[in-house]
Amino acid sequence: MKLHSLSISGLVTMNMHALNNEGSEGNTMMTRMVEIVDATGKNHTVNAVSGDMFKHIQAEHLFMEAKGVNSANLPLCAGCVTFNANRICCDETFTKQTFQEGAEDSEILSEAIKTCIIDDAEGILITSEIGGKKRSISRKSAIEFGWVVGCPDNTRTESYFHAKYVPEGRGKGSGAGENLGQNIFHRPASSGQYAVVANIDLYKVGRNDITLAYVDGIDRQARIKALLKSVLNTFIKPTGAHRNTQHPHILDFTGIIATSTSTLPAPVLSGLNSNYRDEIKKIAGNLNRTTTGDPITVTPFDGLGAFSGVMADIICKVQPYGG
Repeated sequence: MKLHSLSISGLVTMNMHALNNEGSEGNTMMTRMVEIVDATGKNHTVNAVSGDMFKHIQAEHLFMEAKGVNSANLPLCAGCVTFNANRICCDETFTKQTFQEGAEDSEILSEAIKTCIIDDAEGILITSEIGGKKRSISRKSAIEFGWVVGCPDNTRTESYFHAKYVPEGRGKGSGAGENLGQNIFHRPASSGQYAVVANIDLYKVGRNDITLAYVDGIDRQARIKALLKSVLNTFIKPTGAHRNTQHPHILDFTGIIATSTSTLPAPVLSGLNSNYRDEIKKIAGNLNRTTTGDPITVTPFDGLGAFSGVMADIICKVQPYGG
């Protein structure tokens, strides 16, 4: 099954989590809140987990796949080996050997793709200065996450009182810049249904953005499988802030997975729309009417177990599109 793209639309139910926060005011931590508009045009303020957070979660799972026992065809650059946020830009071997006078941007990009699965799949802005001239080469990400947005009617955030345990008794709290004594603080916890949207352009894996040709010498199938595994693991274990004492209670994950075997996009629609699954099915049917072979397939799922089953089937059967 040669997939061009895959999309996930769904509703994940999480209780008592604090995966994404904005900082603190005094001794109170502030969670991430966003403004949204519902289908009737009414405004709501709801808790949300940023797409940046979920992208980081997924990238960390991809990193673990590349460091695993079956990772011979999943190379990492020197930066990504240590999960450095600068990635290949801090790989001195790559920059010294690749960024030379007269090197074409397409050649540098191909070398970066060949060198590292994370820079290939997650996107990167490669910057350098050669002979006093600054250069920047962009690599587009193959995966896109939207905000994980709380449904207005089903999501709540509360702030809870905590105190640091001090064995010697209730000593006086510390002053600024210290962490001594029995300090009190207020920490948020959010519970509810959250709308999830994600898109994975599998055809981009291993493809040079400049030449639009696939780079020789890489195992695209191994990379695509690892990328899809990392997406699956993102919903099984969504890492983030305060998991040491606020591990999310994931109750449910319902939604629909759409796949496309052609250049027609796999449709995606927010779970904030109460009819999102029916709408995606209609979109898929209409797209299939415009061509032959019915390239768009949609598979609903009810529960995290069903979601993992659909993803496992795809991972076992997927083959590279193009190239």
